[in-house]
Order: sequence, then C-alpha cells, then structure tokens
Amino acid sequence: MADIQVEEKSRGGKKKPKKGDARVDMTPMVDLMSLLITFFMLTAAFSKPKVMEIVLPEKVRKNEKVEPPKIAESRTLNIILGPDDKVFWYPGKADPEVTVLQETNFSADGIRQVLLDRNRALFRKIDQFEKDVIAGKIDIKQDSMRSAISQLKKDDDTGPIVLIKAYKTAKYKNFVDIIDEMSIVGIARYTFTEIDWIEEGLVVNAIGQEPETASGSAQ
Repeated sequence: MADIQVEEKSRGGKKKPKKGDARVDMTPMVDLMSLLITFFMLTAAFSKPKVMEIVLPEKVRKNEKVEPPKIAESRTLNIILGPDDKVFWYPGKADPEVTVLQETNFSADGIRQVLLDRNRALFRKIDQFEKDVIAGKIDIKQDSMRSAISQLKKDDDTGPIVLIKAYKTAKYKNFVDIIDEMSIVGIARYTFTEIDWIEEGLVVNAIGQEPETASGSAQ
C-alpha cells in the first residue's frame, strides 16, 4: 500500500504537503504469494513419469559356456512384426513344409486376443487380485501390489513363452506396440530374438511378394 501524505500548517496559515519519499508497502503481496504457493502445492497433481520396463538377459562373459534354456514347444508362441503394421504368429517350431503364419493386427481383437487366449489362466489371477485390492478385500500398498503381481508371473508355469521377431521392413513403432500388448495382457515370459531364414520365407509367402524397404523400417 502507498503511504498517505499528511498536510502541515505553516506560520502564515497556508497548508503545505509534508515532504516524504514515495514507496509501496509489499507486505500484503508477500502474504498473497504465500497463500498462492500453498494453494498450488495442495491442488497440484503429482504424477510419476511413465517408463517402460524391459528385463534384459544377463551378459555372458568371454569363454563362458551357457546352455540356452529349454522351451517347451507347446508353450512357445512366435510373433513376427511384419510390414505395414501387420503381425504374424504361429505356435511351436517353424517348419517350412507345415507351418502357416496367421495374420493379425494391433487392434483389441487382434494380437491382444491371441495373447489373452494363450494367457487366460494367469490373466484371470492378476485381474482377480487387482479387483480384490480395489474392493478392499486385500489391504496392500501400491509398491507391494506390484511385487505381488510380479511374483504371480514368476510362479506361472502354464502361460505362453513369447518369442518376438521383426521382419526387415517392420517399424520401430511396432516394437513399442507389442511391448504394450505384453504389459496389458500380463505376459510373464517374452523376449526379442532374431528372425531366421525360414520365417522370412514364411512372411514373403504370407504377403504375396517381398515389399520394398520402407523409410521407417527396423533395418
């Protein structure tokens, strides 16, 4: 607030204003700023940054012999990221004379439904667990809830083991899309691996002809 000047009377009866330096009192502004800071701190929504967690295999030391893990063909599901946002899949082991690629896409009725059908038992366990937490039947903290879901995935011995591969003209965007699908469906075990020549030939037969290399390919 600005100061008010007080008039003084001189000996001759004339009034003259009191001389003083003009200044503004900032005390009310400091109070207002404190109230605004408190308001924004109480009303602001603090959100954690969204990150994508990828579990990578342990590094193999030089001259160290490591046997590859044995994977049951009955649980193996191969997913191939194809051109033009297409997704191909087949179960078990690739056989050029027997294997036929199934084509799908990234819609809710596409590869997600395929994964759900293969992972229905584990998905139901995780879904029921989350519903019990929301309903208050299970009293658990957020961090403990994530640990419990991770443990359910580790203990699973019936769900699919997904091998994700990319054709030479697949888009980088599709890598993110397929990881999102793994998280949504709750796939416990999946990994990225290189596509072999048999699978490349199956993709070429599925699309009818070998497409030209796209600008956004994963080469």
